[in-house]
Amino acid sequence: MESCDVLIVGAGSAGLAAGIYSARARRSTLILERSRPGGQAATTEKMENYPGFPEVIGGRELTERFRKHAEAMGARIERGEAVSFAEDGDGYAVGTKEGGSYRARAIILAPGCEPRRLGIPGEKELTGSGVSYCATCDAELYEDARVVVVGSGDTAIEEAGFISRFAAEVVMIVVHDEGTLDCNRTQAVAAFDNPKLRWMWNRSILAVEGSNAVTGVRVRNLRTGAEETVVCDGVFLFVGTVPQTTFLGDFVTQENGFIVTDEKMETSRPRVFAAGDARVKVLRQVVTAASDGAIAAFHADKALTEIDEYARAVARAGRALLLYFYTPPVQKSLDLFPAVEKRAEALGLPLIKLDTFRYRGVAARCGVTEVPTLVRMEDGEKKERLTL
Repeated sequence: MESCDVLIVGAGSAGLAAGIYSARARRSTLILERSRPGGQAATTEKMENYPGFPEVIGGRELTERFRKHAEAMGARIERGEAVSFAEDGDGYAVGTKEGGSYRARAIILAPGCEPRRLGIPGEKELTGSGVSYCATCDAELYEDARVVVVGSGDTAIEEAGFISRFAAEVVMIVVHDEGTLDCNRTQAVAAFDNPKLRWMWNRSILAVEGSNAVTGVRVRNLRTGAEETVVCDGVFLFVGTVPQTTFLGDFVTQENGFIVTDEKMETSRPRVFAAGDARVKVLRQVVTAASDGAIAAFHADKALTEIDEYARAVARAGRALLLYFYTPPVQKSLDLFPAVEKRAEALGLPLIKLDTFRYRGVAARCGVTEVPTLVRMEDGEKKERLTL
């Protein structure tokens, strides 16, 4: 089983940025990618909102620069699809579909998301040539153009408003009866007041038309069954986003398939972080994915540093020492700091204070199930639990 400090699942913008920061911190870093590096961003033909590229850069070119940077820092990228995760001492064992197995001291999950596809004719063929799933990425390409938006949820209505800043007209294809939207009421009021939005109610989209570029969409009237072509220069599909997290099972806490993290990007498991679009978040963009990756790698390195410092502290302490387990949410465990320090002084033993969330593995080995807890250790083994 190959071992590394940090294993990153996914080589999209978040995973590659995490790889840059992790490798730069001199951590042995392995990035597993099931297909090709770049992720969803690599499918964007023109990226006009990534800082530092006012002349516009292609998504594939930008993510290729990410890849080269990560490898230049020392990160290694391997083809592999992670399918299993298990705790392994103070680290984690990760298995791949291809039969590979790895042991990592910390994990960063960056599997990304994919827009929900409709599977209609022309959609796949014209993606990137008029079919889009991201208004923030592509709206500026449709200055004074006619654009179709499919959907009526919060994302669809919000993005339609953004597109209307550029397009001459935005045709809204909605399956519901007139006046019924799936978004919140505030967004609905603003949308109805937007003079650039034209509504086509009780319609479903059947196909995207065009050869090398979008020329229109074919729609059906759900009441009459009649079909018609809506001429347009582009079509935005906002029918949901699918996080690529089914392979995780119940390994980490999720909400509707999106990974739950704190501000450190840490998940429900210690030293397992998540970054990018598959995380519960507000804005899903390359720049925010890269930010997530940097934050996750920073805190992964910090967590490993704390573990290494603990090991060195134990080595310096000698055969006998006291371990005090606490956690910030339990105020009593913080209030007892002075008393615990006096106790250690009276016993003439070195004292190490450990946050049980970050040092969950140490707490488990010492049989600690609640805080505050004070234990006496000898030769790395728990000897007794002391009263507080």
